[in-house]
Amino acid sequence: MLPGRSPDHQPICRDCAGITTDLTCTRCNREIERFRAGLCIRCALQDDLTAVLKPGDNLSLHRLISLLTETGRPESIYTYMRPGTRARELLSSIGDRTLPLTHEAFDALPRSTAAEHLRYLLMHHRIMPGRGNEKLVRFEQWLASKISDLPDDGTTQTIERFATWHHLKRIRDRATDPTVNLETVTHAAKQEITEAAKLLIWLRNTHGIGADELRQAHIDEYLSIGPSTHKHVRNFARWLNRQGRRPYGKLDVPFRPAHSVPMITQQERIELVRNCLDYNHVITSTRLAGLILLLWAHPINKIVMLSRADIESTPEGMFLKLGTIPAAIPEALTGMFWNQHQGSGNRNTTNTNTNWLFPGTRAGQYIHPATLSERLKVLGIDGQRARNATLRDLTQEVDARTLMDLLGYRPAIIAQHAARSATRMSDYIALKQRRT
Repeated sequence: MLPGRSPDHQPICRDCAGITTDLTCTRCNREIERFRAGLCIRCALQDDLTAVLKPGDNLSLHRLISLLTETGRPESIYTYMRPGTRARELLSSIGDRTLPLTHEAFDALPRSTAAEHLRYLLMHHRIMPGRGNEKLVRFEQWLASKISDLPDDGTTQTIERFATWHHLKRIRDRATDPTVNLETVTHAAKQEITEAAKLLIWLRNTHGIGADELRQAHIDEYLSIGPSTHKHVRNFARWLNRQGRRPYGKLDVPFRPAHSVPMITQQERIELVRNCLDYNHVITSTRLAGLILLLWAHPINKIVMLSRADIESTPEGMFLKLGTIPAAIPEALTGMFWNQHQGSGNRNTTNTNTNWLFPGTRAGQYIHPATLSERLKVLGIDGQRARNATLRDLTQEVDARTLMDLLGYRPAIIAQHAARSATRMSDYIALKQRRT
C-alpha cells in the first residue's frame, strides 16, 4: 500500500510520507485502508455475509462467503448486498433457509436481475448444478409462458406446433454447437413466433377464421396494413404450406431485400479506428471490440463469444483466431490485446475464473451483444454500418477465398460483399459455385 506522495507526485509508503494514521486491519493485519471499526473492507464484508447467510455447518454457504469476500472489488459486493436491495433480500432468504439452492426454487421467484445474477454466480462456482445451455432453458420458459397466454380458439395449438417443430427442435440442435450465439438464434425465433401469433389473432378477430382457412388475400391484406415487422410471418406461412394439402392454395410472403445497404466511407472507418486508439476515457474492452469489428468485420454476436484461447502469442507475433486461419494482430495493437487477455474487466467482481475475452456481469457469461452495441456507440460505431464497410474494403484488398478462411464467414456472405465491391470476377464465380 502506497498512500503517500513524494514531492514529484510519485506514490510512496506511509512511513516515508510521514503518515501517522494506523492503516492496518485489526483482524487480518494487512496494511490497507480501514473500512469499519478497525476492519478492512474484506473482513467487514465477511462479518456482514456471515450474519446474513448464517452458514453454520453448511459448507456451500461458507464457500459462497469466501467467493464474495475474496473478489477483486469487495466494495462492489458491499454495495450489491446493502440493506433494502433485492440482492440482500435473496441472501437473507438463503440464510433463513426459505430459499433452497435449487433451480426450482429460483424459477418460482419473481423475475429479477438480482435473482438471475445470483443464480449464475452459484452455477459458475458449482454451488448449484448447471442445467445445460441456460439460453435454451430461458427460451423454453419464455415459450411456455407465451403459449399459455394465447387464446384457446385453435391459435394456441397451431403456434405450439409451429414453435416446437420449426424452432425449438432447431434451437436444441444448435445449442450443442459452441460456436453458435444462441442469444441471436432465440431472439429471431421469439420474433417469428410472436408475429405468427399476432397474425392468427388478427385473422380470428377480423375474419372469424383460423389458420386452416388462411388465404393469400388475407396475407396480402395483413402485410399492407401493419408495420414492417409483419414480414416476419414468412417462415410461418411456409411452414403452413408444408402441413398438408391446403384447399385455398399455397401461401407466399415475398422476401423484401433492403433498398440500401447501411455503410460508412473508408475515411469514416479510419476515423473510427483512430477513436478506438485515442479514446483513453473509454474502457479498453470496448475499444478492443471496436477494433476487431473495424479491422476484421467480425460481427458483434461473434465478438462477444471470443475467448482468451483465441489470442495466440507466438515467436512470429500475436494472432487472433476468427476463422480457420488465425489473423495477424498489428504489432502496435498487441499490448492492448494482451492486457485484455490478462485482465478482462468483470473478472474482478463476480465473473471470476472465466475464459471469455469480453466477460459480462453475470458469472460465467460473456457480455450481451446488445450491451456491447450500446457501448460501441460511445466511439461513434454503428455495428452494421461498420461491418458492411469493413467487408467492402477487405473484399477489395484480399481474395475472397482467403477471407472465408481468415474471417470464418460463409461463402454466401463473402460473395454478396464481393459483388458489391466489384471484386475480381474469378473469385466471385468460385464463390457462387461453392454456394450451389
